[in-house]
Amino acid sequence: MRIIWHGHSCFEVRDEISIVIDPHDGRSIGIRPPKATADLVLVTHDHFDHNAVRMVTGPGTKVVSEPGRVKRHGVRIVGIPAFHDGAAGERRGGITIFRFTVGDIDFCHLGDVGEPLDPPRLREIGAVDVLFVPAGGRFTLEPDEAWELATRIGPRVIVPMHFGVGGISLPLQPVSSFIRNADRVIDVGSEIDIVKEELPEEREVWVFSL
Repeated sequence: MRIIWHGHSCFEVRDEISIVIDPHDGRSIGIRPPKATADLVLVTHDHFDHNAVRMVTGPGTKVVSEPGRVKRHGVRIVGIPAFHDGAAGERRGGITIFRFTVGDIDFCHLGDVGEPLDPPRLREIGAVDVLFVPAGGRFTLEPDEAWELATRIGPRVIVPMHFGVGGISLPLQPVSSFIRNADRVIDVGSEIDIVKEELPEEREVWVFSL
């Protein structure tokens, strides 16, 4: 199984099928567009830098963008409602956090979460192997708040996303603002192959680069 970062919050999990989460069009945010064709697209919310499904869809692509429990292309997906801000969505609306399982690996993508999650939603997320968490602040939880949430969820691997990189037109903080909290940080490049048995026993932060 392979994880590929296409920049911003857009990740591809590729196994027997390809799953792309939160595709952007590249041009609108100043970075390269994703180069992928997905069997399944997950969209956490309908903002321009997360919903460019046209960039990755093909004839048989399924798109999931709402809370609830579904199974698409054999992938079990749980969509959990949350807010994009700390004011019950009054400023930026709602999002859907996605937990999904590919093979024997459990993933969770927090989208642009802007609020601490209450115990019922943490229980719904449950045990996670790989957690994608927004790390650049401003439009989401601030980096220290995001780190606190990530540690409450307790994944084996934390993957920061939605942070400032060269060329991006959004005023986001660099990933250093988030990973300063971490004990073990691994630079993995733009993609990495993983198997369940080789995931770390002690928590690691994997930093992807373009």
